[in-house]
Amino acid sequence: MNQFGKKGWTPNRIETLIGKTYVITGTTSGTGFEAAKILLSKGAKVVMLNRNSKKSENTIITLKQELGNNIDVASIQMDLSEQPSVKNAAKEVLKTVAKIDALICNAAIAQVPKQILTVDGWESQMGTNYFGNFTLQALLFPLIEKSKGRIVTVGSLGYDMGIKTIKFDDLNWNHNYTGNNAYSQSKLAQIMTIYELQDKLKEAGKTEVKAYACHPGSSRTNLISTSGSFIMKVIFGLMKLSPLTQTAEKGAYPQLMCATEPNLEQSEFYGPTGRSNWVGPVGAHKLEPHAKDKVVANKLWKLSEKETGIKWNI
Repeated sequence: MNQFGKKGWTPNRIETLIGKTYVITGTTSGTGFEAAKILLSKGAKVVMLNRNSKKSENTIITLKQELGNNIDVASIQMDLSEQPSVKNAAKEVLKTVAKIDALICNAAIAQVPKQILTVDGWESQMGTNYFGNFTLQALLFPLIEKSKGRIVTVGSLGYDMGIKTIKFDDLNWNHNYTGNNAYSQSKLAQIMTIYELQDKLKEAGKTEVKAYACHPGSSRTNLISTSGSFIMKVIFGLMKLSPLTQTAEKGAYPQLMCATEPNLEQSEFYGPTGRSNWVGPVGAHKLEPHAKDKVVANKLWKLSEKETGIKWNI
């Protein structure tokens, strides 16, 4: 039973977002673009964090053409794969933004065919999808807390398609690298850390800050075509023609729900509830137990603080 009825959650449930501010990563295309557009259409202020400044400028032009010149949208350059860039962007956000009603961590790379290390020495998917977000969330946490805001992590069903744990003895996949296993580990780490954060907030009595994990299902975006291997591009290209995929707009619904819906249960995992959770009405659905493995999550948190040099001020 979907708590939002037969059609699941849709943006029709959002009445107005005037006076609210949302910081969202990866908005130049796909689900991030659609989420930003819907937030702006409801009257919110949106701050976009993107790697490519030129694409960001073009996105703002497109949004103004579609929604009018009065929308409140700004852009800050940030490359999630580089810690100095993440730190600079966080500094800029804290300097220019008065409140954060939700930080939506939407940007990601996927299925990188060969092992590439980031400038900080991490496997590229772990460095971008996981460590980049860990640092961004930690640095923006004080303002999110002050705003009684939310942290929304856009995970992936990929969390359940790899080794189903964190490979602490070879985090960078120096041995037996595959794009899928490395991607799966990065998305599992992202999701795990949200539930670990929930526990830490509870322990500290900071229950006014909410943390949510969701995923877009199988949405027609540029994610695979941007970073995936030739074979993955072909497979996903064919999948896009089938009923097993949905529009990028529908793929944006779970993150929008987690950012705006009042009284949403944090312990759930949100996404499409139809076939294989790839498509269908948006709501809560099953999360495999390995994503809430407390021992692994706690170890990962400690390792992350050590690797990034960033401690959360909880």
